Amino acid sequence: MSAKPVQPDITLLLDMDGVIRDASLSPALAGESVQAWLGQAWTDIAGDDGGDKVRRMVEDARTSGISAFRQVNQRFPSGAELPIEFTTMLLGDRTGLLAVGKNLQAVTELHARLIAAQQTIERDYWRLREMETRYRLVFDAATEAVIIVAANDLRIIEANRAAVQALSGPDRDNEDVTGREILNEILQIDRDAVREMLARVRDRGKALSILVHVGRDARPWMLRGSLVSSQQGHVFLLQFSPAATTLRDDDRTEPTVLKTLIDRVPDGFVALDAGGVIRHANQAFLDIVQIGSKGSAIGESLGRWLNQPGADLAALMSHLQRYKTVRLFQTTIRGELGSETEVEISAVDGDDHNYLGVLIRNVSRRLGGGDSDALRSALGPISKQLGRSSLRKLVKNTVGIVERHYVKEALELTKGNRTATAELLGLSRQSLYAKLARYGLDDKGAGSQDAEG
Repeated sequence: MSAKPVQPDITLLLDMDGVIRDASLSPALAGESVQAWLGQAWTDIAGDDGGDKVRRMVEDARTSGISAFRQVNQRFPSGAELPIEFTTMLLGDRTGLLAVGKNLQAVTELHARLIAAQQTIERDYWRLREMETRYRLVFDAATEAVIIVAANDLRIIEANRAAVQALSGPDRDNEDVTGREILNEILQIDRDAVREMLARVRDRGKALSILVHVGRDARPWMLRGSLVSSQQGHVFLLQFSPAATTLRDDDRTEPTVLKTLIDRVPDGFVALDAGGVIRHANQAFLDIVQIGSKGSAIGESLGRWLNQPGADLAALMSHLQRYKTVRLFQTTIRGELGSETEVEISAVDGDDHNYLGVLIRNVSRRLGGGDSDALRSALGPISKQLGRSSLRKLVKNTVGIVERHYVKEALELTKGNRTATAELLGLSRQSLYAKLARYGLDDKGAGSQDAEG
């Protein structure tokens, strides 16, 4: 089957002097009109730089019968300029010349896109090289030990200088650890915990930090991991933080009596460093945040479990820095299993400013919840005043009824102990006495008692 002949986009019939006698366009250029070209010299309409090329094509056709292909930015009567590739040939009876041209606009645009794509690829290549160089510098200069491990066989792909020293000592190079299985570098008793942590990271993308012992001297480290995609497939990014501070607070070095007392406190207690990271925690705190072991809490930020992780911890640390102590700081603890506990935090800044003591009290059940009917009944008459009293007066009366109700209930819960009542309500004793007098409850205190009584 013969190929369909290619139709030229422009056909010009010229006389021997190069003057256009007839012109036709293909359907692809049907939007242009070339009647204005008739009677004009081709060199006059060939664009700013096309006159010399047209002149050479006309001369070549006269002498040799056909010219070479030349590209001309052909200007149309509409003002448009298109890149056209022309060739000119001599008619057989030497009565004139025939010029045929092909529109190269699509080719030109494609060439421009190719150049732009090549430039973009080159810029991306150098950007990646720059990022890789920065990554390499940061990776090697990091003081925290970082190891990249293949997810399929747990063999070390890469380790920074700090990790090499942790695994093998400062006298060995990176090549000594690359290719070794990470589990073989961890103490036998910690390997099952590492396997479980990596399984959780593979399934969920993250897991709690754990305490492991690494290297020849079995030094303690806090290990956390994350799953990362790479050209070699999925890899684990393992970060080891020294746990030397933890050891100083550990069972083996803490005074036994003090350690036992702190662990038996019914309220949650944690010791934080200056950055808000947990260095010690008692069992009550572990129960509130729903964690089974201290190793999973130590090394984590306290803000992880607060209602507003960044804001609450920042506010607490700011108050401690300014006032050295904090009382009655209220927030919500979100446990690992989804529970939410209303808590009240008291904290103190240590003398050396390196450690902070934080006491966390569960206040979610501080006041009973069976009083809703009594409170609703007390508020009933307020709704009947709607339309008879101003909004400001309605709100004031409502606040007074609610306040009296809870002051009275607190007195009953504490059996008249005014010091305990003030603490329960978060008031000073002077403020409590004023409210008792305001609501006519001070007579109930005839048999009441202070904290000392």
